[in-house]
Amino acid sequence: MEISASMVAKLRKMSGQGMMDCKKALQEADGDFDQAIGILRKKGLATLAKRAERETSEGTIVSWESDALKMAGLAVLRCETDFVANSNNFRAMVEAIEKAVQECDADEGAKNLLDTAVDGKKLDDMRMEVASKTGEKIHMVEEEYVRYKLDGPGLIRTYIHFNGKVGAMVEIETSDETTAAADALKQTASDIAMHITATNPLALDKDGIDPETIQREKAIFAEQVKNKPTNIIDKIVEGKLKKFFAENCLLEQAFVKDDSKSVAQVLAEAAKQANGEAKIKRFTRFEVG
Repeated sequence: MEISASMVAKLRKMSGQGMMDCKKALQEADGDFDQAIGILRKKGLATLAKRAERETSEGTIVSWESDALKMAGLAVLRCETDFVANSNNFRAMVEAIEKAVQECDADEGAKNLLDTAVDGKKLDDMRMEVASKTGEKIHMVEEEYVRYKLDGPGLIRTYIHFNGKVGAMVEIETSDETTAAADALKQTASDIAMHITATNPLALDKDGIDPETIQREKAIFAEQVKNKPTNIIDKIVEGKLKKFFAENCLLEQAFVKDDSKSVAQVLAEAAKQANGEAKIKRFTRFEVG
């Protein structure tokens, strides 16, 4: 059948593809728009396959919090260039991810998120369309999607650095819901998420640090002081290890907004102000680049 300019323009608007590609797809599909979209998508898939080995060192952190702060999610959407990361197509994908986090059946794994439907369309299909439109690899790493849900009193907060390249999520348990709802605790939880983006702690406390990492650090410290008297080497190593924990364990770290206090102390003070108690259960931090 004859393919009119208006048909090509309509398919171009629907798909975001070039005029010639749209005309060829419509010709191949005998004017059927659904088939033509399928043909263009197949072409997009082929293009994606060619891009599979490209680096996706640009992109943005995506976060979502429920109004009650009882559920939140953090994910990373990656691309090849900062230009695409700032494009309308990419930002639309970010908004779709925010919706998918709310609907996903799983609390982790990017594949599960990509399999989630948003407004009747699977998120992975949207990803492939954006890749086809932008000409870049649009990618989500399996480990870079996590969602927290609270089973009891507490709150979850997220924070994304102004450049969109670093983000964190923290879950805080409280003694009761009144404490969780206090403005002071909400602000402190947000500040702790910000602190996590800035300091990149290895673990919540020393129990969360890999024993191999601890042994490696002890060996390094011992090597540094091997010329000291034997009777004080162990004390020096233990002192250095204590400093290592203070620098790398979230609860022991000096709080970025007031380095005279540890994160644990800041949280305890905010909870006390709300006439309750609070503790950090877990956190996640993602970074692009």
